[in-house]
Amino acid sequence: MIIPSEEKIGIRNEVMSVSKRLSLVGSSPTLAITAKAKKMKQQGIDIIGFGAGEPDFDTPLHIKEAAKKALDEGFTKYTPASGIKELKEAICRKFKEDNNLDFSPEEILISCGAKHSIFNAILALCDEGDEVILPSPYWVSYPEMIKVAGAKAVILQTTPKENFKITPQKLEEAITEKTKLLILNTPSNPTGMVYTKDELLSISNILVKRGIWCISDEIYEKIIYDGKEHISIASLGPEIKKLTIVINGVSKSYSMTGWRIGYAAGPKEVIKAMSNLQSHSTSNPASVSQRGALAALEGSQESLNYMVSEFCKRRDYIVKRLNSIENISCLKPAGAFYVFPDVSRIIGERFGEERIEDSFSLAEILLTRARVAVVPGSAFGAEGYLRLSYATSMENISEGLERIEEFIEKLFTPHRSNF
Repeated sequence: MIIPSEEKIGIRNEVMSVSKRLSLVGSSPTLAITAKAKKMKQQGIDIIGFGAGEPDFDTPLHIKEAAKKALDEGFTKYTPASGIKELKEAICRKFKEDNNLDFSPEEILISCGAKHSIFNAILALCDEGDEVILPSPYWVSYPEMIKVAGAKAVILQTTPKENFKITPQKLEEAITEKTKLLILNTPSNPTGMVYTKDELLSISNILVKRGIWCISDEIYEKIIYDGKEHISIASLGPEIKKLTIVINGVSKSYSMTGWRIGYAAGPKEVIKAMSNLQSHSTSNPASVSQRGALAALEGSQESLNYMVSEFCKRRDYIVKRLNSIENISCLKPAGAFYVFPDVSRIIGERFGEERIEDSFSLAEILLTRARVAVVPGSAFGAEGYLRLSYATSMENISEGLERIEEFIEKLFTPHRSNF
């Protein structure tokens, strides 16, 4: 048997490159920081982690029991790709009771987490060259998803003076003939800010007038403080509802991050397109997880109420402590479980031979020198900030802030010894 030479059959020795589209997509900085911190912990280094984007509470018992029952009943096979009917119906009831929104099961898609739902929605709505308005600070995965869809992210910068929320004027100025979509996240990751009804009305009026779609990411809906009310932009009238894909899930509210259940609600034709895409990519979300999600939505909410109460105590403590540290300032978030302190006055300083060039280098130095894991603001499109998650114990929060404060004191007192 004669084997053709590599030259004859056109085999090249060099490594083939990945697709151009995926070569533009970066890895998640939040997961990278968490992974590095875990590795250091495995090496016996005492690390306080503020990087996690998940509640530190256990999944409520009645949800786990529902999953065990599903296993015992043999509910372990394929389900419809878009999710089981019972869960869709429960989601419809949730939207009616919590958001005054009427959806039919045909307008619901259950996916492998809210992240999956958002990805499906972007791919279903965007064509090559479309523009997506993305308020900054933004969740780290939004711009990467937009790139994969072949669209362009148009970053709309917000400031602490605006409570990190877009204004009607800024939105109008960002719109072009190529604008297809606005991504709105309330409560926000990373800032924890919550849009009011009046603010959302102003935004919805512009979107309806210009015929622009909205993906409303409401995954932190239940984690909200100070008596503030979560408003879904889709509930503000039939016109904006026709232009909105509402995203939600059980990961954050019920401490079910690993269960991977999110859902989307919107016009039938878009949901159908998203469902078709999902049927060819992942098929159905895990059957057992869907039963767990059903129990979460329809069972006791006592665990959720306790979790939010504890998060509120932690929020008050961490904001007060951060604002007491010289050269750091921090707005008080109204929802989610993150703070987003301004550390711009620290950028440019030196720690020994190391110069703090930006928020990423500050996060690295805090990890290696102060043994505290945080996420750089640059990952969220906001240089000069850090994101700290208070989804950890009060003991960890207190110790971690002690380490940060000690680091800052040494940074601005050169004659003191380094760590």
